[in-house]
Amino acid sequence: MAQVFKTLLNNDIATTRTLLHEAIPITGTIVSGTYNDQNIKNYSHGMFQSVYDYPHLSSSANHIFDLTYGYSSAYSSSANVMNAKKLNIYSQMAQVLVGYDQDGNILDFDRDGDLTGGDKIGNCVFINYSRLLYKDEIKKGNYSIVINSGSSFITLADHGAENDYRINSPAGEYGVLYTSSLSAAGTGVGLIYYQAGVAVITASAPVFAAYSTFSSSLSISGTADSVRNVWDDNNFNNTTELNSTIYFCRASHNEFNYSTNPTYLSESQIRVKQETTDNPVSYITTIGLYSADNELLAVAKLSEPLKKDPTNELTLRLRLDY
Repeated sequence: MAQVFKTLLNNDIATTRTLLHEAIPITGTIVSGTYNDQNIKNYSHGMFQSVYDYPHLSSSANHIFDLTYGYSSAYSSSANVMNAKKLNIYSQMAQVLVGYDQDGNILDFDRDGDLTGGDKIGNCVFINYSRLLYKDEIKKGNYSIVINSGSSFITLADHGAENDYRINSPAGEYGVLYTSSLSAAGTGVGLIYYQAGVAVITASAPVFAAYSTFSSSLSISGTADSVRNVWDDNNFNNTTELNSTIYFCRASHNEFNYSTNPTYLSESQIRVKQETTDNPVSYITTIGLYSADNELLAVAKLSEPLKKDPTNELTLRLRLDY
């Protein structure tokens, strides 16, 4: 009688995790005016600005990132344009990315990420990347952004973050951005949150040389325009996490040598046997994975039939990705 089901044991199942990376370049020509700002979308609330890779009214346009600006209470002034909104933006981003202290107070962004004291980043540009770009996360140690400060080009990068990153954020892992590969405590000029896809950059000189004069006098959209005008280049690798379950379906020499196909028999005789002493033969074309209740969950088709008889054994490797 043909064997139909075989129970998979623990040794027949393996799981793997693969990280796939894709290079993402965001050039200054796209960000700062290739389409005469038609790829820039401003909103009536004025709290952030969206950047697209094509004119945003085009059906083929893809959302790249959002730009916004905010500061802590130390920079607050009733004379500042959109003061309340800038405070709210900083507060919202801080509570999501940094969290709260033991007394329930929202923590400020910290230059070295240890949150125990030291210099804070209280005057920030926020770059919120689209999930379309960074996928599951930004690859550690691979992020850089080049700013044209007017007199020179300044590169901000998460130097050494593949081995030196922080895990004390409610939003996941993050690294410190430096202007030099010789990083030291307190010298960070920004933070990059890998799973959240958010870059936080200090608005203080020399990173954005003009911020000391326009951050308070301009609207948030106006500040975003100024950031785009000094944007020279931005590069990182995204990450797609591919989880796989591998099933090793083993057919021993005495298993699956008969077919359940009705055409396998002709007048109660096996078609592939010419003599009664011939070995039974089957051709494996399909493998099904079933639940404990014998419910079909997945089907795998072989590229060509595999001959099976009592003289050979087969191990077929099935892989499910998710």
